[in-house]
Amino acid sequence: VNIRKFLPRYRSLASLVAQGMVPERVAAQLTAAMHAGRSVVVSGPTHAGKTTLLAALVAECAEQRVITVEETFELGVEAPDLVALQGRQASLEGSGEITLRRLVKEALRMRPDRLVVGEVRDAEALDLVLALNTGIPGAATVHANSAAEALEKLSMLPLLAGRNIDRGFIATALAASIDLVVHCRR
Repeated sequence: VNIRKFLPRYRSLASLVAQGMVPERVAAQLTAAMHAGRSVVVSGPTHAGKTTLLAALVAECAEQRVITVEETFELGVEAPDLVALQGRQASLEGSGEITLRRLVKEALRMRPDRLVVGEVRDAEALDLVLALNTGIPGAATVHANSAAEALEKLSMLPLLAGRNIDRGFIATALAASIDLVVHCRR
């Protein structure tokens, strides 16, 4: 059994600053980026606080229509115009699966001001990059050891989609759609 506990008191950038987790000037830059509609990727190793930081960033988008896509609900964000979508594993009979790829595509039909993917780790990276290239700002987390590795990983994961996509296309699309990478460390 794996129990992950996210404390509601750390769901804002102000609370992260008060705890000494984020420097005040960085929080101000992140707030400005979210208000300006920038696309932000939060990277870091396991248990570095990526989900906590992403939730705090999404909390800065109170005036936006936010669509979140997650494998399991972890962000726990509350906003006036928030739609939270969750994937589903296939049943024992092998039917009924709802993938993150499908949810990212469906989210685009819901008129989002911001698309948030809780964790990018597979072929849904392709759909996220394509969605961001439509002009919709986004935010997501990715496991990586550095900001540079996060971008490298995001340029490789779309190749798992199995289509005739080459890395040159993805790298160009990624460069055009990601404004900021925030790297967390333990």
